[in-house]
Amino acid sequence: MDVLVDGVRQAATLLARADAEVLGVLWTSLQVSGTATLIALLAGIPAGVVLALTRFPARTLVVSAVNTGMGLPPVVVGLFVTILLWRSGPLGALEILYTPTAIVVAQAVIAAPIVTGITLAAVQNVPAKFRLQLVALGASRPQMVWVVLREARLPMLAAVMAGFGGVISEIGASMMVGGNIKGQTRTLTTAMVLETGKGNFDVAIALSILLLVLVFGINWALTAVQQRR
Repeated sequence: MDVLVDGVRQAATLLARADAEVLGVLWTSLQVSGTATLIALLAGIPAGVVLALTRFPARTLVVSAVNTGMGLPPVVVGLFVTILLWRSGPLGALEILYTPTAIVVAQAVIAAPIVTGITLAAVQNVPAKFRLQLVALGASRPQMVWVVLREARLPMLAAVMAGFGGVISEIGASMMVGGNIKGQTRTLTTAMVLETGKGNFDVAIALSILLLVLVFGINWALTAVQQRR
């Protein structure tokens, strides 16, 4: 109990004095996870819409792959991204391993199936008769898709929250492709692991509290938009 109290006190102290190292770790976490979520949205929303509104022979197989990807272990993603970005790997010439860019790539791979799956479910929940009615009234396919997306926009906000929450809190992939380098690729989660390994439980608890406050704040803002009349 004393360790927990010390952790809360340490978190307040770090925030009050605007510790440069903590703020740097916080900014790195926001930067890489925010960018990865944006990339996942740009890729996942169109993919989810296509899967929801089209039919093709291998559709069930693809949807099953997306659903499997929603639970893909981050360490597995980290392993394959590391192999791809390794010096002798297919993308080794890019020389981005152990950089924030590598973390963005890994986290985007983690978040994309989550966004795709939730978008697919949200669009499918719009009644098929509603789509047929739009077409009967003369709407083109792009117009129909746009209206359907507007109807599904509130549940699709869950895709943003789930995608961001899935990557801001993961550690395996970030540790593997980023290397937890101080001042460059260290995030809140990897810093927590480091401090715990060193026995600095108060600092680790302080960082965990900062992470929880960050996730809650972002989800609170998105939920306020989602639940607004």
